[in-house]
Amino acid sequence: MMSMGEMWASLGSAMASIMFVWAMCQNLFPGELRGQIKIYGEKLGSFFSPYIQIIFPEYQGDGFQRSKAFMAIERYLDQNSTKQANRLRANVIQDCEQIVLSMQEAGEVTDEYEGIKLWWASRKHTPTSQSISFYPREEAKRYFKLTFHKKHREIITKMYLKHVLDQGKAITVSQRQRKLYINKKSEDWYGYKRTMWSSVVFEHPSTFDTLAMEPKKKQEIIDDLTTFSKSKDYYAKIGKAWKRGYLLYGPPGTGKSSMIAAMANFMNYDVYDLELTSVKDNTELRKLLIDTSGKAIIVIEDIDCSLDLTGQREKKKEKKNKNEEEKQEKDPVKKKMKNMEEKKSSRVTLSGLLNFIDGLWSALGGERLIVFTTNFVEKLDPALIRRGRMDKHIELSYCGFEAFKVLAKNYLDIESHHLFSEIEHMLEETKVTPADVAENLMPKAAGEGADICLERLIKAIEQAKEDARLKAEEEAKLKAEEEERLRAEKEEKEKQKEGDSEVKSSEETLSKGVKENGEEVKENGKVAS
Repeated sequence: MMSMGEMWASLGSAMASIMFVWAMCQNLFPGELRGQIKIYGEKLGSFFSPYIQIIFPEYQGDGFQRSKAFMAIERYLDQNSTKQANRLRANVIQDCEQIVLSMQEAGEVTDEYEGIKLWWASRKHTPTSQSISFYPREEAKRYFKLTFHKKHREIITKMYLKHVLDQGKAITVSQRQRKLYINKKSEDWYGYKRTMWSSVVFEHPSTFDTLAMEPKKKQEIIDDLTTFSKSKDYYAKIGKAWKRGYLLYGPPGTGKSSMIAAMANFMNYDVYDLELTSVKDNTELRKLLIDTSGKAIIVIEDIDCSLDLTGQREKKKEKKNKNEEEKQEKDPVKKKMKNMEEKKSSRVTLSGLLNFIDGLWSALGGERLIVFTTNFVEKLDPALIRRGRMDKHIELSYCGFEAFKVLAKNYLDIESHHLFSEIEHMLEETKVTPADVAENLMPKAAGEGADICLERLIKAIEQAKEDARLKAEEEAKLKAEEEERLRAEKEEKEKQKEGDSEVKSSEETLSKGVKENGEEVKENGKVAS
């Protein structure tokens, strides 16, 4: 009988022999041939093996959209792998001391369903060959591999996989941490695993309870959002994509961004903050849309400033002077700067944005809100904000008394005060934004109470009223000066026109006299002859 030392020595010798043979094969056979040998070897093995393997890749299609099945399986395995897997990955949730364990890459987990044993494995395929590509490198392709006995094929494919996907989705919902996304430039979209969006945890505290607006209008928005969240079957019945557009417009400081945060918190949606100026063209815009998830708000803030999308259909480009264009083309510095500017500028068109909102691509994912904000709604192309694209138009205007009471409750924790009646009267006469009101209600030092804050607000409103009066007087003065200038120009033109008429009349008289004298001389000449 072999001793333990002899057994280990024999095993080491066998392993060394195998490694030597493998190294020789690596040197003798080219990569293509080794790949073919591996494929046929796997086919031969599967012919004799009683087990079936199913692969679930991380990305599907052209690699732009992450597989929902992969994500559900990942959540399911993370939940069920901590007690079995030997290799785990630890993640710490932000602002929480709890450590969450999940399945490490190259890990394996055994699962059981209806007395059937199954084996899950996390793997990744790293490309060995280098190919010419526009991307700096090609990343590893992750996938899950499920192994089970052939005799259980029907139960596994029809019941177990559905069980895993349902459990994974339920775990995702229960552990979901909402995020705020911003789109990256296309230069960062490299490799198989595209990273089109970067994200942080969404932690904005704004809610409908803290929004400064009229209660009736606020409730109307809440009811609209609630109805939308429960209308999946209704949207399918009427043949529309399950999405809804909101246009938020009004002066700066009236709470448009706070409204978006309140909507996200109320609906428990992620927020995708789309920066149009960093999107090169319509194709990139569609790819970004594909990479967004359901239960999300896609936001384009200050859309009137994002791109030149205001009235593109009616707008006509002014023709430049040919001599000026020729001079620019001859100047190499100006020509280079012009080319660089054209490369940097976004080529997203109004048509591309309209397709993004309600075209064929907008139906992907479902359960989305698309929100535009603007300070100048009159500048936007009517086609962009018509009903069906921006379904609900919400005007966020200056602070009224009802909105003020919400702010007083939030900032000072009071619902009534003897200065309220005076403030109500002042707010009816003066335009003040909720942001300005909130700034004055916020205590600036320890010990400042409601009296000091409300008195400071009254002074601020009085100052705003005085500023508005001075501004109106200045505008009236400028208007009067402009009218006087136009009147003077008109009189000057009329005088010039009268002068031109007199000169023309004199010229005509002189010409007529010269002509008559010429004819008289000609007639006298004939008589003399």
